[in-house]
Amino acid sequence: MTAARIPEAVPVPGPLRLEDLYRRHAPEARRLAYLLTGDRAEADDVVQDAFVKLAGRLFALRSPEASGAYLRRVVVNTVLSRSRSRRREQARQARSVRLGATGDAWADQVPPDGPLWDALQRLPERQRAAIVLRHWLDLSEERTAELLGCPPGTVKSQVSRGLATMRETMNDA
Repeated sequence: MTAARIPEAVPVPGPLRLEDLYRRHAPEARRLAYLLTGDRAEADDVVQDAFVKLAGRLFALRSPEASGAYLRRVVVNTVLSRSRSRRREQARQARSVRLGATGDAWADQVPPDGPLWDALQRLPERQRAAIVLRHWLDLSEERTAELLGCPPGTVKSQVSRGLATMRETMNDA
């Protein structure tokens, strides 16, 4: 009698592990966040927030490949949200100054790192995000539009306006 042959185990994909996703995607997420914010500490905070959000959505992701795209989207949205909050706070501080209170504007505390960096940081956040995604990350207009939640034509106009503003800023310097 011949012994029955046991088939070899076929690896079955297990659940996505946050630790594995962090190792795979954290460096790229950190670079993206830094390019969008211009501040290493804030970039680290953005990435941490993004992974917390990703952890809450792991069960909904269809594949590990989708996690990188989802994470990029979360990073961009988190930066834009923080920028809106910062603008509101800046407006509150400006009102306080007009009313006689004291306080330094946060923008005065950011040192310039060269004319290109300075020009990029002066752009509105949507233009800055479009330029960083298109030119620094070399994403397509369609992918950039998807990440920003707008049509590709809006990406084209945001990039065009942003680059024109950066040229003017750098020519004036």
